[in-house]
Amino acid sequence: MSAVGGLSRRERQIMDILYQRGKASAAEVRQGMEDAPSYSAVRAMLRVLEEKGHVRHQAEGLKYVYAPVVTRDKAKRSAVKHVLETFFGGSPEQIVAALLDVSAGRLSSEELDRMAGLIERAKREGK
Repeated sequence: MSAVGGLSRRERQIMDILYQRGKASAAEVRQGMEDAPSYSAVRAMLRVLEEKGHVRHQAEGLKYVYAPVVTRDKAKRSAVKHVLETFFGGSPEQIVAALLDVSAGRLSSEELDRMAGLIERAKREGK
């Protein structure tokens, strides 16, 4: 199962809300959405996300409560892996170069230092 592959903008929005809250009913998800569609549309999207394997539900009283199947960290890793393979031919160097290119003006010295530290740590661990 791809953690983010094939998700629409609305589905990603729902997943963000579920990751933030941990779990939520369809009504709670709808409340958290910007420019929310109808309640029945949110319920339908939650059913689709469940069919795709991204969320599961459990009954709490008279309502269903939905929660993500995979952790946010695992979903992030899966998304990065998908982008890496799809757009950068599996090259970490190319994806980092692209990130630096689009973020260059927004990165602080502290962020660049932390990134350099991560690279140094990866060099040490790779030996």
